[in-house]
Amino acid sequence: MKAVISVTGKDNVGIIAGVSALCAERGANILDITQSVLSEYFAMIMLTDIDALQIPFAQFVDELAAFGRQRGLEIHTMHEDIFNTMHHI
Repeated sequence: MKAVISVTGKDNVGIIAGVSALCAERGANILDITQSVLSEYFAMIMLTDIDALQIPFAQFVDELAAFGRQRGLEIHTMHEDIFNTMHHI
């Protein structure tokens, strides 16, 4: 299974490293990543494989969101089934 993680906020050092480290610690493998800095604003979307996730998915979502709040970022994590359903016509 996969999850889509989006990260937005003011750019600062270590955003990608921090999110990537948290994913690795919890067993989520990053399959694809795109990021952009627009002036002082940071935006990133990651596609992750969560088959080897070591904690419940809901806890993973909460941990990423808390990580974001501590750094002034918005981090939203969505299971691929929900993402696909939302974007299906």
